Amino acid sequence: MKFVLFDLIANHPNGVTGEVLTAQQRIQQVIDQAVFAESLGFDGYGVGERHGAPFLSSSPAVMLTAVAAKTSKIRLLPTVSVLSVLDPVRVAEDYATLDHLSKGRLEMMIGKGNDPRHYPLFGISEEEQWESLAERYELLKRLWNEENITWEGTYRPRLNNVTTEPRPFQSQIPIWHGSASSSLSTELAAKNNEPIFSSNTFHPMAKYKALIDHYRERLEYYGYDPSKAVVGAGARGLYLADTTEEAIKRYRPYYDMYMSTDASKFNQSPFTDLEDHIQNGSALVGSADQVIEKILEYHQAFGHQVQSISVEGLSKAEQHEQLERFATDVMPVLRREIPSTVWESKQSTIV
Repeated sequence: MKFVLFDLIANHPNGVTGEVLTAQQRIQQVIDQAVFAESLGFDGYGVGERHGAPFLSSSPAVMLTAVAAKTSKIRLLPTVSVLSVLDPVRVAEDYATLDHLSKGRLEMMIGKGNDPRHYPLFGISEEEQWESLAERYELLKRLWNEENITWEGTYRPRLNNVTTEPRPFQSQIPIWHGSASSSLSTELAAKNNEPIFSSNTFHPMAKYKALIDHYRERLEYYGYDPSKAVVGAGARGLYLADTTEEAIKRYRPYYDMYMSTDASKFNQSPFTDLEDHIQNGSALVGSADQVIEKILEYHQAFGHQVQSISVEGLSKAEQHEQLERFATDVMPVLRREIPSTVWESKQSTIV
């Protein structure tokens, strides 16, 4: 199994101290966190995209470029790039530049996002989100894979004989499809034989398993081998301690703070409290053995090869403590137990 660390760059009060970092402090924390994750052997680092408080993640390409300058091995992912509202020409240029600056470490992840505030901000209606995403995705792929493109669609002005620069560093930038709530995203991924990443955060396993099962069914429908499907999955936070009781006690104020935000409430999570989320959802809270057991349980259902975690909201000291515990006590066991072909070979590049 491979492991990635994600951060949506929320900047709400610390659940224990009430402290709110300045924007500069929080942004620098992300860069420091990515450097630390690489030193611990994580395989990837991702930042989300949101357009409004309490998030500072409006520019993932810029953030990941800063991370690229401080790291050398870790894969870099926008989680997700909200392509449903973005200009594919600008996206193609920005992320191809990042691909060069990182020397081919970009793993593109696209989606519609789950914050409705970005639709009026960028001039489309929520009802148009899936049609918009599909059109912009097809154009982005053409811009990366073809030159001298002539194109006409609904969501941006016509293109005539256009070649975006720079061309990507990788011969083929990998594209992942973020999956959280609709079979339309898994359909688009399956049709193009591209991997999916399940958010797996706010709801019980069955909801996300249904989407992953749909993805594999549609891969087969389109003539691809579902046994070769590449799936990633997230989790609702991480807190390791020697006992479950200690982990719950220490993590509860952070959990309660996050779940009380408007952004969290929008997801309409059915869990009543932290204990319910641990028992019936993906929260990785407890001893190392319990967290390993839970990830193995989810792997049995999902068949995923990549696991993401987040320590967002914790103090810097606790972030480091949790990442070190996870890297020391959890990752080695799961690497042995769950084979993964993702990122095994060096990406080919354009000379």
